[in-house]
Amino acid sequence: MESNADNRNYLEIMFEELDDMFGNGKRIAIYKTIVEKVEKPLIEKALARTFGNQLKAAKILGINRNTLRAKVSKYGISPKKWKI
Repeated sequence: MESNADNRNYLEIMFEELDDMFGNGKRIAIYKTIVEKVEKPLIEKALARTFGNQLKAAKILGINRNTLRAKVSKYGISPKKWKI
């Protein structure tokens, strides 16, 4: 299980990458990039806590079950990975 220190390190790395994105002068979709970097691990964490139960994971995340399924498909996540 990840510790709070691991989560802080991950966030620090993400913010450093964000600073680089702002500073490099390239036109990129920063919002989309950041959301994708956060969303996939967040969905995986919710699925792990619910042993792959998408309905329960959707409730934890505060999103509709169909929205979760679309995101699971988008990111190529297999909820079966956490089934017991």
